[in-house]
Amino acid sequence: MYKMILVPIDVTEDVLTSNGLKHAVYLAKMSQAKLMLFHSVPDISKFSISYNYHYELLSSFADKAVERSKEELKVIAAKIDLPAEQVRYFVDYGTPRDKVLAKAKEINADLIVIGSRHPSISTHLLGSTASGIVAHAPISVLVVR
Repeated sequence: MYKMILVPIDVTEDVLTSNGLKHAVYLAKMSQAKLMLFHSVPDISKFSISYNYHYELLSSFADKAVERSKEELKVIAAKIDLPAEQVRYFVDYGTPRDKVLAKAKEINADLIVIGSRHPSISTHLLGSTASGIVAHAPISVLVVR
């Protein structure tokens, strides 16, 4: 049924990660699909330009965040009950919605499985990563709560 499942993961949100990941692993087992775990470190360049902060300092923080996220995804990937060759992980730097959609296209994903919170007033006013992915994805998206 599925060949490649993309699982966006927020390494700071354990509940969202575990909810979405459980479903993705189940679907991967059922269809022998590969899993791509993906985390996007938010882009701080606009913040640094807008507020005149030292770009090099913020850039070094971003590089450290990428490395830390890679380590966290590595730990998560190692705990998944699938053969190691079925699980990959990747960290990128930028707007999560845009990076998830670009990664899905790049790896020819046929499903995105993403965890989501129950909507709140801030989600309705500002939007959320999950809703942005659902709105713009050209492939199926499973939102898990």
